[in-house]
Amino acid sequence: MIKRNLLVMGLAVLLSACGFQLRGTGTYEMAIKEIDLSARNSYGETVTLMRQVMENSGINVHSGAPYKLVLADEKETQRILSYAGAGRTGEYELNTVLDYVILGRNDLLLVSDKIETQRVFIHDGNNLVGSDQEAADARRDTRREMVQRMMIRMQQLTPSQLDQLQETAEARAKAEAAALEAAQKAEAETPRQSPVEIPQQ
Repeated sequence: MIKRNLLVMGLAVLLSACGFQLRGTGTYEMAIKEIDLSARNSYGETVTLMRQVMENSGINVHSGAPYKLVLADEKETQRILSYAGAGRTGEYELNTVLDYVILGRNDLLLVSDKIETQRVFIHDGNNLVGSDQEAADARRDTRREMVQRMMIRMQQLTPSQLDQLQETAEARAKAEAAALEAAQKAEAETPRQSPVEIPQQ
């Protein structure tokens, strides 16, 4: 008994040492130290969990940050994978897509991408309460996975990369504004044809 307990404790120490997190999101070493965070659903569970993980990872999440992560849209669909006996549904696949953008100064678009996750859960027509709990667990696990994957993507960004993306976005915006101004000027300088007068009979 003592040997088994020591073995379990030893495995737990080894797993924690290699960064394993049991059903959680853990913390992340981030080059970005501050960011603004918003979502279409300001009080949604995904953005709430995202803010918590970011703050636990040492990121200062506040509205005055130079860059903003916006969780633009989160769509959930589900489909039947298989049927059990008597026509009851056996398995559902839960598919969730999270669209997000990163905005820079003057709300210029720097990054636009999405994260997609899938989960399969069992639906038992004879146990609706248990099936509802299965679905809730699948949604919770989906949110955790999306946050984990988002944090991994954020880890790959550095302030210098964001600054470079900002410069590119500013140059693009400036070029588009110049092209629009030139088009408007050309239109204004083009003489307008007078309406044709029809001689009176």
